Amino acid sequence: MQDLREYLVFLKNYSKSRILSFGRSFERFKDIIVALLVAKRGRYSSYFLNSSFFLLVAAVIIAGPIIAENNPFVASFQQNSNIYQGGVVSYNPYENSLSTVISTKPRDKIVDYEVAGGDTLASIADKFDVSVDTIKWANNLKSETIKPGQILKIPPITGVVHKVVSGDNVYSIAKKYESDAQKIVNFPFNDFVDLDTFTLNPGQVLYVPDGVIEEEKPRYIAQRQVTQIQAGVKGTSNFIWPTSGSVSQYPVWYHMALDIQNRAAPPILAADTGTVTYSGCLGWGYGCHIIIDHGNGYQTLYGHMSSLGASAGQAVSQGQSIGRMGSTGRSTGTHLHFEVRSGGTLLNPLNFLK
Repeated sequence: MQDLREYLVFLKNYSKSRILSFGRSFERFKDIIVALLVAKRGRYSSYFLNSSFFLLVAAVIIAGPIIAENNPFVASFQQNSNIYQGGVVSYNPYENSLSTVISTKPRDKIVDYEVAGGDTLASIADKFDVSVDTIKWANNLKSETIKPGQILKIPPITGVVHKVVSGDNVYSIAKKYESDAQKIVNFPFNDFVDLDTFTLNPGQVLYVPDGVIEEEKPRYIAQRQVTQIQAGVKGTSNFIWPTSGSVSQYPVWYHMALDIQNRAAPPILAADTGTVTYSGCLGWGYGCHIIIDHGNGYQTLYGHMSSLGASAGQAVSQGQSIGRMGSTGRSTGTHLHFEVRSGGTLLNPLNFLK
């Protein structure tokens, strides 16, 4: 230990002397450079300005493309531009700046709520825009009696909160709670181990939109409306129903579209006259789909098709067949995903079809 202390003291003194020596040498050298620059300031300042100009030009040439690539304003413009080549539109539907007009901030998880004086299950359900049964199921309540200070768990949507166990899949869970597997997949805050097979992880929490506990089944059936629609019927805004079948999911804040299911995979019709701006297939998302611009500020999208009957740039008339219903992309069964858009905003299709 004595040797170590002596070594550290020596190292300290040696380092101090070397630093001081370097400092004195640097000061002498600096004084010489400063004197030279002052004596030749006119000549060297000209070189300095010329060199600075060329360095600035080089920086713009090199860094310009990088800045442009990461510029959000340029990116936004590029995302809304379709590139036509050989009759094919280069388009990524998930890169467009689409928005959905919603009235409340979406919730992605269960929140705790402390019951206040005067609260009822009905008032709490209305406050969080879920059903009374949803709150009862999430808290294992057998009646609607609650008391101030009680903590209630409030799910983000109307339906059932399910804890995944080994052997569960989206189809068995949907059947258990009288819901639809596509609704489970459509909910954006449900996670999957594999997005192609919708594999679940035991122990994870899964939200089942519009699901019901079996004991409440009679009440649910009494309230539930299954709408059968017929292709070609005209709506209030000159759009026709694009296919035949039953509505499997109505528009909600996280899925502002209409899902129409039919195992027979009937033809898909253009809801109105327009020009096809995209026709192609993805291995995810909308799968095989078509987008039509109707030339009046509205566009319609037809997703998850099994075959495409119209190409980009083609003009189509209202009621013309543009393909067949299918289950491509992020889909769990044969159905049509139908959207109405305007100015980058997703609109409620029922406002145009009813």
